[in-house]
Amino acid sequence: MNKPIPEQKKVAPFMLFYIVASIQIGVGILSFQRDLVKVTGYDGWISIIINGIGTIILIWMIVQMTTTIEGDLLDIVSFSLGKWISKLIGLFYMLYFSLFSITVLRNYVEMIQVWMFPKLPIFWFSLVILLLVLYVVYGGFRTVAGISFFSFFLPMYIFPLFLFTVPHADFTNLLPIFDHSVKELFFGSYQMSLSILGFESILFVYPFLKEPKKAIKWAYLAIIFTISIYLYLALLSFSYFSEAQLVKNHWPTLTMWKIIRLPFVERFEYIGIATWCLIVLPNICISLWIASRLAKQIFFIRQKQALLFISGIVLIVTSMIMKRSQVLFVSQLLGKIGFFANYCFIPILYFITMFAKKVKKQ
Repeated sequence: MNKPIPEQKKVAPFMLFYIVASIQIGVGILSFQRDLVKVTGYDGWISIIINGIGTIILIWMIVQMTTTIEGDLLDIVSFSLGKWISKLIGLFYMLYFSLFSITVLRNYVEMIQVWMFPKLPIFWFSLVILLLVLYVVYGGFRTVAGISFFSFFLPMYIFPLFLFTVPHADFTNLLPIFDHSVKELFFGSYQMSLSILGFESILFVYPFLKEPKKAIKWAYLAIIFTISIYLYLALLSFSYFSEAQLVKNHWPTLTMWKIIRLPFVERFEYIGIATWCLIVLPNICISLWIASRLAKQIFFIRQKQALLFISGIVLIVTSMIMKRSQVLFVSQLLGKIGFFANYCFIPILYFITMFAKKVKKQ
């Protein structure tokens, strides 16, 4: 078991809402419609609901495990499978969250290159973002949680502006409903894996919550909020674009900003992309905080040293990803690994943990 976390390093239960919501809403929300339409057409919104229900079930399993063991993922695996396996699982998740930060950062850089500055140097821009991330994470978990809180509210003005598409939308596009098979709908839910990743962070932040049992409801509310945002954007984009347009459009969410015309700005997508940095920032902060904390627990080194090393690796790998095909490969790889880590491993670990608890009690 890990050492108890000092009370002054913990955060209030309601902060779990902002931590989970801020890591789930990232670069994936800008392009998820394209992946859905390829499989399920305009029935993609049903796949979003299916994914949301599955995620809520997984969070219930996570909550059962963390409250039973009163610890994080390494404590749970150590209790159920042993100390050495817990280190292997911890190493896997350390690499997973490092890949998470690489994917988010590189996708954001690509978005800026395509829409604003084509010759933007990947290395130097990534370095600036990572220096900001280091500054935040060096402040400890409370600072990371604070960034999640402010990054939730500050960009919130963006989402109502998508309603500018409503006068030009045709909501009959959504008809007929259930025009695709159950298999296609579930495969569309699988395609949402990359966009909905991040809720597994509960397994690592649980010890840092004051009165963690009171934080459970905030985890569920965070998922409901995230799914609602995805549904909102999916319904608007499905009614605004044709299926052929969505399949060819890499960033449907960004493209919807093009219709916005305000008296003081003509190209609102520039403001939207700049503001999106506030949404991307907690994604990287939380993922690198988790990766560095796992390195501290596994290798018994200082978290700041681990963070510096992992950030250096992230910077190097991000700079090596040059082509669009490479960006897509990394994104798809993260989606597949995330699907295994969440939708396969967590249920297996839940049943093993409950069985181990029953056996040890007897």
